[in-house]
Amino acid sequence: MTSLVRSPRSLGDALRRARREAGLTQAELGRRTNLRQATISGLENGEGATLDTLFAVLTALRLDVQLDTRSDRGPALEDLF
Repeated sequence: MTSLVRSPRSLGDALRRARREAGLTQAELGRRTNLRQATISGLENGEGATLDTLFAVLTALRLDVQLDTRSDRGPALEDLF
């Protein structure tokens, strides 16, 4: 799975897709990561999370983060926040 993520919302959408592709409910992912289901839900809805929380979910879903130079496509970073 490859996703371009440029906002908390698009990150949440990508995590939701990965969780569903893995056949997991939010509660099951929560148990695997020692996080509450509400925390998983919030992350999938683009709400803030600590880096520790984010990396726990990424690890459980067997995902990596890859940084790349931003292209001129899409909104400027300043326009996202």
